[in-house]
Amino acid sequence: MITHAAGPSGSLPLSDEILRNWSSGDLFGLTQSVGMGYDPRRVLGDQYLILSTQGGLREPDGTATALGYHTGHWEIGLLVRAAAEQLSANKAVPFAAYCSDPCDGRSQGTRGMFDSLPYRNDAAIVFRRLIRSLPQRKGVIGIATCDKGLPAMMMALAGSPALACVLVPGGVTLPATVGEDTGKVQSIGVRYTRGEMSLEEAALEGCRACGTPGGGCQFLGTAATSQVVAEALGMTVPHAALAPSGLPIWTQMARQSAAASMQMVAHGTTIGDVLTDDSLYNAMLIHAAVGGSTNLLLHIPAIAAAAGLKRPDADAFSRINRSVPRFVDCLPNGPVGHPTVRFFLAGGVPEVAWHLREMGLLRSDARTVSGMTWDEILDGWFDSDRRRFCRERLAESDKVDPDDVIVPPARVAAKGLTPTVCFPFGNLCPEGSVIKATSIDPEVIDDDDVYRKRGPARVFTSERDAIAAVKGQREPAIKAGDVIVLIGRGPLGCGMEETYQITSALKYLSFGKHVALITDARFSGVSTGACVGHVGPEALAGGPIAKVRDGDLIEIEINRATLEGTVNLIESNDGKPAAEVFEQRSPHPDLAVEKDIPDDTRLWAALQQVGGGAWGGCVYDVDEIVETLRAGMEARAAKRLTQD
Repeated sequence: MITHAAGPSGSLPLSDEILRNWSSGDLFGLTQSVGMGYDPRRVLGDQYLILSTQGGLREPDGTATALGYHTGHWEIGLLVRAAAEQLSANKAVPFAAYCSDPCDGRSQGTRGMFDSLPYRNDAAIVFRRLIRSLPQRKGVIGIATCDKGLPAMMMALAGSPALACVLVPGGVTLPATVGEDTGKVQSIGVRYTRGEMSLEEAALEGCRACGTPGGGCQFLGTAATSQVVAEALGMTVPHAALAPSGLPIWTQMARQSAAASMQMVAHGTTIGDVLTDDSLYNAMLIHAAVGGSTNLLLHIPAIAAAAGLKRPDADAFSRINRSVPRFVDCLPNGPVGHPTVRFFLAGGVPEVAWHLREMGLLRSDARTVSGMTWDEILDGWFDSDRRRFCRERLAESDKVDPDDVIVPPARVAAKGLTPTVCFPFGNLCPEGSVIKATSIDPEVIDDDDVYRKRGPARVFTSERDAIAAVKGQREPAIKAGDVIVLIGRGPLGCGMEETYQITSALKYLSFGKHVALITDARFSGVSTGACVGHVGPEALAGGPIAKVRDGDLIEIEINRATLEGTVNLIESNDGKPAAEVFEQRSPHPDLAVEKDIPDDTRLWAALQQVGGGAWGGCVYDVDEIVETLRAGMEARAAKRLTQD
């Protein structure tokens, strides 16, 4: 053991101007840099911060020393290294900082889900604080992959409008050569419990779903959709979203991203120049064209708010979804449901954008972090070597025609592709709700392309009770024809948990297509079926859904062609009309805030409610929060004076 050491050799390259004008913090930062082993001759180079959601600890050969929470942050260190090497090769000084992220799949059905959506806001705050805490940074390269870490990173970069920020999506894991995808495999418990698969089958499928150790899931869920939206916003270099994790094309993208940040600094451009009303429109347009996760209805407004742009509301999303067909056939949507790596190889976001420009819908003069507008990117895309190589690789390796994955829009009707997101209203959701219309099983759609459902309500105030009834472990068990009504699961109740264990069970159980779900919770991006979420107002905010009881007659109608829909209580279980029910009934007697909700989540829920709640993106509107607190404090002070 030693108690002192010699310290770094050499000397700092200081000057009279530096010593007189730099802050003590800037000078001490140089001391810290060489103390960590950095060459003192290089410390005055331009500083760039590489932020990431890296998790776990890998050996150089890739084996696990300490596990991460999920594959999505497992290999991100390789992207950090590639970006840092690019910066160092150009005489810049790379810094790296981390804020890891949870796994929504790992926390499904557990109390961990109470922290999932609130984490996004917390991580965005941490990322912004890390950015501001490196005072001399010229640019920021943000590397993230999955459901909450990636939206948080986008919020953080969007909230740094004066910097040269570039986002690096962490790509996707490959599907297993034989076996189920990571969406379907999450239903092995309920299928086994219902006797629809054996113990041996469950054990095998649960083991082999991840074809590679890194990257986001193989379906166009929230993680993959967030990558697509990031590129659509112009925050990434071209053809970055959904790259196969761990391959050379993936790490090359990190190098290109670091170079793009340096180029932005050289040209005096910033992420604030990229994020505009036009780029926001393009993100919503491409989200609709690919059939993306409904969770982006929470994240896109949050990113807009961070960028100082007007937050889109349900009407804005609805208008865009009605204006563009879905022409990407990717899991969990059909009719085939290709894995995300095929979407990338078929051309990814540039291919989708090219079709949208041909249709006259893309705002193609919007700028991107590459320094090019979408017009400039797309002018060279169609005949590019990259496009040709990727599409040929898809045809050769998987024997799949790229035009069957990203379908030319003129062929979507013949291919059976339908639009995606519908925003039903009705007496149970006067502020609106969300359903993925494209993912309702075709067998329960009428000939006029309308889903019609009338059935008795089965009301639950906890997801645990609902999934037990779906599994047949709670009587009466859920059966064909039922309408599950799950309430008190919005932000105020439990942090707006994700209910994928229910939606996946309904998808993969033989009778599940004949059951509907209505809830004030949210859904996983891979959810499918007749599942209506984001019901507003939520039950604990006075929403009428709080007054539904077992046996009440519920009616759902979703027009998949026009993307119009309604969700209504028709009559009570004893035949009273809906108007009388809403006037006379009190909220469900079991409705309450989750007893195990963390205080951190309660605080998040209260603050986001002031900022507009779920339909406002669950963000913190600081001015509105401060004004509300001031008014509340004044009211309480006045009340005390009156009492005295």
